[in-house]
Amino acid sequence: MNASELFLLGRRIQKIAEAAIPSDGVGDHPTSTQTVLVVAADIREHPGTTVTEIARRTGIVQSHISNCVARLRSVETVLAAPDPADRRRTLLHPNPDLPPRAKVVREAPLEPALAAATTDPEEAMALLERLSALLRTEE
Repeated sequence: MNASELFLLGRRIQKIAEAAIPSDGVGDHPTSTQTVLVVAADIREHPGTTVTEIARRTGIVQSHISNCVARLRSVETVLAAPDPADRRRTLLHPNPDLPPRAKVVREAPLEPALAAATTDPEEAMALLERLSALLRTEE
């Protein structure tokens, strides 16, 4: 496997994950599930951050970040508060309580999406779990 093949495999795995995430009740949004998950992860990793800082770290344009934040705020996954040092800025924090939508996403079964993508979903799941364990980083 080379870097290009690894990248394409990663994209395929992302598409399988996106297919597993339920979209019931989400409505139409101008941002992809992938972008929303990247933004949510960045806010979890950098609590007290701003839209501008997220855009700088992720390389995603600021308008898309703003749309993602609006979507995450609407389902109470992200909380926003004025910056006490500069009330013009809004600081974003992950909700310490797991909101209902986040719970639905985290508990969504992966098996149906794997079954649609492979002839052996059980082996694929085992391999993904093994790869996850191998690639786990210490924090």
